[in-house]
Amino acid sequence: MKNTFGTNVLTTIFGESHGPAVGGVLDGLAPGIPVDREKIAKKLALRRPQGAISTSRVEEDEFEIVSGVFEGRTTGTPLCHLIPNQNVRSGDYDAVRDLARPGHADYTGFVKYHGFADYRGGGHFSGRVTAALVALGAIAERALENRGIGIGTHISRLAGIPDRGFADLDADIASLSDRPFPILDGAAAEKMQAAILKAKEDLDSVGGVLETVVTGLPAGVGEPWFDTLEGLLSHGLFSIPGVKGVEFGDGFALSDMRGSEANDAFTPKEGGVATKTNRNGGINGGISNGMPLLFRCAVKPTPSIARPQETVDLRTGKAAAIEIPGRHDPAIVHRARAVVDAVTALVLCDALAGRYGADWLGGTK
Repeated sequence: MKNTFGTNVLTTIFGESHGPAVGGVLDGLAPGIPVDREKIAKKLALRRPQGAISTSRVEEDEFEIVSGVFEGRTTGTPLCHLIPNQNVRSGDYDAVRDLARPGHADYTGFVKYHGFADYRGGGHFSGRVTAALVALGAIAERALENRGIGIGTHISRLAGIPDRGFADLDADIASLSDRPFPILDGAAAEKMQAAILKAKEDLDSVGGVLETVVTGLPAGVGEPWFDTLEGLLSHGLFSIPGVKGVEFGDGFALSDMRGSEANDAFTPKEGGVATKTNRNGGINGGISNGMPLLFRCAVKPTPSIARPQETVDLRTGKAAAIEIPGRHDPAIVHRARAVVDAVTALVLCDALAGRYGADWLGGTK
């Protein structure tokens, strides 16, 4: 289970940055879900590098679904896809293969795998492997859309520059689905992209915060204690390279409030109950309360930078200096948006299948 997540709908990913391909498997997904190849391609394009603010390594991501789909719909059997790696320059890593890149998993991977791991481009730890998650997530998102559940993520903050928050949720989610740079305020986008380019000019990088909203999620999803909805989502979100923090609702800001301010008052609504505010992000006691699910992910600056840094030679154990060669992103926040959406969809499909049964997400003849 080391590369598999989930209990009811299981997600498995495989591959390395410079290997023949990356790919993924969904097992336990309901039969009858439409598999929209255009949607998968669109989501992969949102993850793909974008001009000067991204790495110059651009892959076509020509995915192939090799099982689990027949006549455009899921069969209910394991769904497997492959995405070939084509634009690789493995020689970029020859000179630093024994040097632990600061901020990367080179040292921890060396310890765990006893030096046998593929070091090129970070190997299995590479952000390249998230392409597999995005493709699977596009299928999961389609299943959620059939149940009226929508997901949208924007850059809440990048290099200290803020975007506006969510307002008209349905309109904002729709607008983000077509924006390669996921911002709600166009003026903020210009400032953020300028900050990315300045970091690139300085041979450096920047990080940021992604904010996600989920609409249409029914109340009652999640378990108390160990399988809380926050816990399941955090488990998946922390699997994304670069994510170093997750908070729900007002998150850490709640600690500075009094209970009278932090509590979300309940009010009747047609067919159920709502809250007047949403400081707790749509979750009470680890279980969805029917309000929009809201959370944020902190994404650290890209660790691959061209500046000289101190490190250790993993073979000799001696101090060394490193200047990381190759093609790298001065920021990954905008590209990580597609990965956050995908992981959110996969986690919710797993949790909803546990609540209502696997076929709840399926289609009908």
